[in-house]
Amino acid sequence: MLKGVSLFANIGIGELSLPSNFRVIAANDIDPKRCNLYKKLHPHTNVIVGDISKKTILNKLKEFDCDFVISTPPCQGMSNLGRMEKMDPRNHLVKYSIDFIKTKKPKFIFHENVPNQNKTLINYRGKEVTISEFICKQLSKDYFIENKNIKMDDYGIPQMRKRSIFLLTRKDISQAWDFPNPKNKILTLKDVINDLPTLDPIVSDANVQTEKVFPRFHKKLESALKVSEFHTPVSHPIRQIICMQQTPSGKSAFENINKFKPRRIDGKIISAFNTTYARMSWDKPCPTVTTHNRTISSHINVHPGRKVQTKDGIIYSDARVLSMYELMLVMTIKPSWKLSSAENTPFLRSVIGEGVPPEFVKLCFKAMPI
Repeated sequence: MLKGVSLFANIGIGELSLPSNFRVIAANDIDPKRCNLYKKLHPHTNVIVGDISKKTILNKLKEFDCDFVISTPPCQGMSNLGRMEKMDPRNHLVKYSIDFIKTKKPKFIFHENVPNQNKTLINYRGKEVTISEFICKQLSKDYFIENKNIKMDDYGIPQMRKRSIFLLTRKDISQAWDFPNPKNKILTLKDVINDLPTLDPIVSDANVQTEKVFPRFHKKLESALKVSEFHTPVSHPIRQIICMQQTPSGKSAFENINKFKPRRIDGKIISAFNTTYARMSWDKPCPTVTTHNRTISSHINVHPGRKVQTKDGIIYSDARVLSMYELMLVMTIKPSWKLSSAENTPFLRSVIGEGVPPEFVKLCFKAMPI
């Protein structure tokens, strides 16, 4: 049994499918809400709540001997979907992972972040270096280092998630840890969610009854709940629902005729990128799941939908973002995880968008030379 420590652990998504011969014995995150969910998902792990940049927290973590480290520092300061402020303090948090690693000298390290870590600058000995250069400068003496920018969909993950992954092996180990082989088949949304029951969105407008807009709402929800307690819709404004009902699979509502383009509350057409108010494509993997996966107006978040013939013409079903259950499937989270629908909240959806698909982590750990 190899023992590990998870740094910047979030709620422990990446650890959900580790092979049985690996066990995370300690984990850390700064956010108590995340740590509480981590404890539910991983009840046998020691969870250290607090800021790893504080000596008291880092020293608590250093009390645990480990064979491997999972390091997934925050990406908000360098993500293309974030503000990308130069010298965002969150970009420097990787230094505390390195501090821990240099002290404990684990055999193996799995480090993950967005590809921009390869060009994001941090201060090192009075000079600016990229995060990736910093990792290599600090650890290349003691570790073999494999680093790739990978696309999750190349590895059987039904999501077009791009990441920079480091696999490090301590040099007294005879064989270096290398990446698993890519899969031959790309999984699409049609492969993963096509057979699920269709769902109507909840109308969020106080003066509009969902059942008046969608007379079969409860009948559809009843069928969906037979599949999973997590297969439930979220709420959206009626103006967004109407424009998405006119939007085909793989298209943005900004391509609709003016009558059905996205509008503000005051009725004016919104100015935004065509990757917003956009439906996914059935014949492609899911776009990257982000922290804003609950919002129609964010990056390609809307269910692909299906043509529906009505007395007034063609509309498209499922004018909504993915349900939690659909998110779980494209993130490769098994339905048997230890959470109930009571945790199906905007917060949970947000932190899932920061997670590493557990089946990818599993593939990497199964390739570890042990």
